[in-house]
Amino acid sequence: MSVTLETVRPRKLAAVRREVAAGGVGAAWGPAIGQVWDFIRGQAGLWSGGHNVFVYRHPAQPGAPMDVGFGVEVSRPFEADGEIVFTQTPAGRVASTAHVGPPNQLGRTNAAIEAWCRANREAPAGVSWEIYGDPGDDPAAFEVRVFYLLD
Repeated sequence: MSVTLETVRPRKLAAVRREVAAGGVGAAWGPAIGQVWDFIRGQAGLWSGGHNVFVYRHPAQPGAPMDVGFGVEVSRPFEADGEIVFTQTPAGRVASTAHVGPPNQLGRTNAAIEAWCRANREAPAGVSWEIYGDPGDDPAAFEVRVFYLLD
């Protein structure tokens, strides 16, 4: 897996935030992202082909829950509506790579970026995010871009 350094700009998102225990993303993402899509479908011109994006704010205390933003890329800012808020991915220097395969194997990709950061003396800033590609018929070809903001 090839990890690269790059500088990224923020991406506009419509999102809901959830506090998620370690290992709980699989159960939390479906209802959360469904709520976001329901909102977007009622807002003319808000979505223009953007992808699902999950933003993770890693806890300082091991084992503590993560603050996760389950979002969808949107074309413009908007006023909050209940739990749906306008937010953005961070901007700045990141370590990133592409995960190709089933999403339930993303843990290996995250571990690879964390190992790369240790080996290259780069300090993660406590925020990472995943940009999900369009699903196809072959789960082995599903692509997710993974980013770790660096200090």
